[in-house]
Parts: sequence; structure tokens; C-alpha cells
Amino acid sequence: MSQGGAGAREAAKPQDRGWAWVVLVAAVLLQGLTLGFSACIGVFFTDLQREFQASNSKTSWFPSIMVAVLHGGGPLCSILVKRFGCRFAVMLGGLLSGVGMVSSSFCQSISQLYLTAGLITGLGSCFSFQAGVTVLGYYFVRWRTLANAMASTGVSLGFTLWPLLSQYLLDEMGWRNTFLIFGGILLNCCVCGAIMRPVQLASGSLLQSPNPGEEPGKKTEEAQWSNGASSPHPELKQQPRRTTCFQMLQKYLAFDIFCQNKGYQIYTIGVTWMMMGFALPHVYLVPYAIQNGVEERRAALLISVIGLINIFVRPLTGLLSGHRVFTGRRIYLFSLAVLLCGLSNFICVISAEFSVLIIYCVILSIAMSGTGALTFQVLMDVVEMDRFSSALGLFTILESITLLIGPPLTGLLVDITHDFRYVFYNSTFFLISAALFMGLSFYALENKNKLKEASKVPLDNPSTYQYNEMPTEPQSESQSPPAVMYITSI
Repeated sequence: MSQGGAGAREAAKPQDRGWAWVVLVAAVLLQGLTLGFSACIGVFFTDLQREFQASNSKTSWFPSIMVAVLHGGGPLCSILVKRFGCRFAVMLGGLLSGVGMVSSSFCQSISQLYLTAGLITGLGSCFSFQAGVTVLGYYFVRWRTLANAMASTGVSLGFTLWPLLSQYLLDEMGWRNTFLIFGGILLNCCVCGAIMRPVQLASGSLLQSPNPGEEPGKKTEEAQWSNGASSPHPELKQQPRRTTCFQMLQKYLAFDIFCQNKGYQIYTIGVTWMMMGFALPHVYLVPYAIQNGVEERRAALLISVIGLINIFVRPLTGLLSGHRVFTGRRIYLFSLAVLLCGLSNFICVISAEFSVLIIYCVILSIAMSGTGALTFQVLMDVVEMDRFSSALGLFTILESITLLIGPPLTGLLVDITHDFRYVFYNSTFFLISAALFMGLSFYALENKNKLKEASKVPLDNPSTYQYNEMPTEPQSESQSPPAVMYITSI
């Protein structure tokens, strides 16, 4: 009898074994299909500009909207996952992505692309990617860190393969037919979502399939009332709608953490400012190379070089940064990586020859690997894990705003000056200034904290003043994973 009960418990816990590894493969494909897809948009920049007779600024709005929605849709995806589950969110995202790209192949103006490829495909990619990352938290407990690291290689694979496929199809059949084929490829996100079946715990409850008719958080609120010694006051049951909206904003956009936690405040401002220049090389590198006489096929290869190096360097960077030697110093490693990103842009300004651009892509890819591997690890260091999800919501919303406006503003500058080198001047300015701001601010914050400790002045709220390493140990198998965690990747 006891053996039968143990067997039932084992069957009810699919984490870290069996089907979990199939789900991991699906998550790798999802990250390649969604985050990796945005890397190929620069290949179409020149053709779209000619087709619609659009300026650099107008053309750059299309990839900017796509990337901004992909990053900024986290809170919306979080609500969707809580109400309908990860499988539904991934499949809905795949459907939206496919429909968006198929519709894009029939667009007659650049403004129509803003809606189809920018908004619809961007939102679909957001749902598929972020729900695909969330489901790993349900399927993996002991090996969760390894699973997330392996899944992130999908981004690098996408960066490598999408530009090569894009240039081949563009040469063979034009951008309209290429977008039509892309719509069919992105529908494979639905297949990946179908693999992600709900996880059943020993209690028989489905972690990822909440009752669609039940309001999110309802059971939690009832449990909180039932724990009290006395019944709640009758009028408290009738909460005004505006209070509920405020609670939702507080849950997914943690303004209180931003006001109280100086480390989170500095980091969020620094990364938001950094994003003004971070995405510029991805959008303008291919048209810059083509304008300077590089063949279109070789220009598309530049983005693939960045992705290929990311495949090897990003996981290595993640492993090295987790060593105890770097405990308390990850913010400085992150700032150093951002600084290297900015300095590498000077290579493009010196020369636009293909061999020089290859060297640029190698150095930029190494720096980007460090930035991508450390972005959310540093955020976990400065924010308590029980508030990480809501802190991440505000973080992604703010960075998506600068991701949206950065490329079009730079495109406007290029239209005025007719010089693509201003793309890299702009990127260098924002990246270097952000790196110096974050590094020096955290250094000053730590010194201030040391002085306070030396003088033995008690702190009313230590998290307000100091940057602490929050250990992120994996949960035991008896503990449930977090309900929802929406994550973006750089």
C-alpha cells in the first residue's frame, strides 16, 4: 500500500525528469522563434525602405515596435498565464505571431507594418516566449538554473539562423513571400505550446490550468479572510473597482520598490537609459554595411556572427558570474560589459570594411553575452525574491519605452545628416554613460553603507540604502514554484 502511494506521488511529480526535458527542447525552440526572430529584421530594412519610399526614421519604427512590445508585454502575459495557463498563452502567442507576419506580406504602406508585424507579431512573440520561460519553473526544481541556461541558447541559435534564412529567401522570392513563409514558421510556436501539458502535483491540482471561470487571486483572498479570528467587516467585502485596479498595478508594477530601494532605482534608471542605444546596432548594422559597399549576403552574415558567438559565450558568462568570487560584484561586471559594448562601436566608425566589421561583431557579441547573462541576475541581487515578479514588471515596461523610441530618433538623425556613423555615435554615448552611472552610483552606495556601519548608525530601512546579494537557492521539491514570472532577454 505504501509502495503504491509512493508510486502515485512519483507519477504526480514530473519535475526534473521524463517529459520535462521534452518541454525544455520546446522552450529552446520557442526562444529561437521569438527572441531570435527580431534579429533578422535589419536584413529587410533597405528593401522595405525602397518599397515604401520611407525615411530611416519611419522604417525603424517597425522593428522598434516589435521589440518594445515583446519586452513590455510581460505584465499582460503574466495575467494571461494566471488565468488560462502557460499552454494557452504559448499557443495564442504562436497564432498571433503567424497571423501578424502573414498579414504583413499584404501590407501596402509602412504604417500597416507597424500594426501587423510590429504590434501583432510582437505581442504574439511576447506571449510565447515569456510563457515558455514560466513553464520551466513548473517542470524543473532541482535543475531549474541549468534548464534556464540551456533554454537561453535558443536565442543565440535564432540570432545565427534567422538572418541567413532571411537573406536567402529575400534573394529568391522577395520580402512579401518571405514574410508569408515566416508566418508559417512562427505557427510552430503552437506546436511547442501543445507539448507543454499542465503539471499535476501530488494533491491532484493543475499548476498551469486554473479554472478559466474563476477570478485570479480569489482563493488567496478567501484564505486570508478565513485565517482571521473574526469575520471581515461587511462593508469591506464591497471593494471599489479602483482599489482592485490599484492593487493590480501594485502587484505587477512595483512603484513602492522603486521609491524605497535605492539599488533597484539606480539599476532600473541605468538599464532604461542603456536601452536607448543597446538595440541600435541590431537595427542599423546591415544597412550601414550595405551602404558602404558590402554585399547583401555578407552583410546579413554579420548578425549571424553575433549569434554564433553568443551560443558559446553566454552560458560560459552565466556560469562564471555565479562563482562566489563575484558575489557582491556582479553589478560591476554588468557595467563593464555595457562599457565594452559602447567602446566597441568605435570600430565601425573607424572603418566599414567587411573584415573590420567582423572584428566588431566578435567584440560586440562577447560584450552582449555578458550583458544578457547578467541583466536579470543583478536584478535578483538588488530585489527580494518575493517581490521580484512585480519589480520585473516595472523594469520591463520602462526599458520597452526606450527600446521603442531609440531607433526612430536615431533614424531621424541619420535622415538629417545622411551619415550612418551617427548610429554608432549615439549608441556609444548611451551605453558608456549608462555604464558609468550604474558603476559609480553603486560604488558610492556601498561606501555610504560602510560609513553608516562604521559609525553604528541604525538604518530604518536597510534595503533603501544598500545593495545586497540576495541568495537565490533552488526551491525544494516539496515547494511549489512561483505562480508566474515573466522574463525578458536582452
